[in-house]
Amino acid sequence: MANKRLLALATVAVLALSACSSTATTAPAATPAPAGTTAATPAPAATTAAKPYISIVSKGFQHQFWQAVKKGAEDEAATEGATVNFIGPNTEADVQPQLDMLNTELAKKPAALCFAALDSKAAGPILQKFQDQKIPVIAFDSGVDSTIPLTTVATDNVAAAALAADKMAAAIGGSGKVGVIIHDQTSRTGIDRGTGFLNEMKAKYPNIKIIGPQYGAGDVAKSADLAKSMLAANPDIKGFFGGNEGSIEGVINAVNELHLNGKITLIGYDSGQPQLDAINGGTELGAITQNPIGIGAQCVVNAMKAIKGQTTFDKNVDTGFMWYDKTNITDPKIVAVLYK
Repeated sequence: MANKRLLALATVAVLALSACSSTATTAPAATPAPAGTTAATPAPAATTAAKPYISIVSKGFQHQFWQAVKKGAEDEAATEGATVNFIGPNTEADVQPQLDMLNTELAKKPAALCFAALDSKAAGPILQKFQDQKIPVIAFDSGVDSTIPLTTVATDNVAAAALAADKMAAAIGGSGKVGVIIHDQTSRTGIDRGTGFLNEMKAKYPNIKIIGPQYGAGDVAKSADLAKSMLAANPDIKGFFGGNEGSIEGVINAVNELHLNGKITLIGYDSGQPQLDAINGGTELGAITQNPIGIGAQCVVNAMKAIKGQTTFDKNVDTGFMWYDKTNITDPKIVAVLYK
């Protein structure tokens, strides 16, 4: 009888230990969340909203102008909570490499594209692909011959170049020969600056004869050679207009090399250290300054509007321009839009 009682007690003890062990090692079943509610668990990484990616394809990096545009775009992207990739070909003559960059960016499926065209016509078929994939396109600096861009962020280059013509005419007394060197005749900026300068001269200053325009691809060395050739054929040239940073820097170099500094009126576009030095030193009369940081910023501002669903835009966003010379080069308003 005693043995039976001991056996029964041992069996109860074993069962109790087994129950305790099972409780310690097995998690209780999860209770399903009631219908219509969300369980309080972290969202998977794949569903976390990412920063919008904006492709920015510029005309190049050979001039400090584009570095200033890049800074404006990147600073605005940081404010807007976006990610930008600012790229461009090695020179402003590299039309096909720029088109290749557009195709590369298209494959990344960006939220928007900002584009400064080297050739106002060549990019049309690729931009159509962006539109087909519902990727909004913002043109900047140089527009394109297309209705695809929602807006174009740029300087009014026709009006700015006309002001340069007025300044030139006043400086040379309304008569004489003026050499014109423009960066290209394919981009909207090249076309508009050449047109603006030439039309203003033709309309208002019939006694001024234009030599050119010649096209130096924005290359300093090539523009210098063009200026020297023009001077060799026309030693009585009284002035030069350079249509962008590289064009006028080439003219400055040519004039210095020929020891003609101070004897010929030079008017440029944009800024950069060589131009600033030439203006302060008296070799160059003055220049048109754009607002490159503002161009970059407005490019991103309008891209973000499109990303957020805005569909109606102004055809152009005019970022402004100003004339500067030795008399106002230290004015804070001018300093704010110059770059070195």
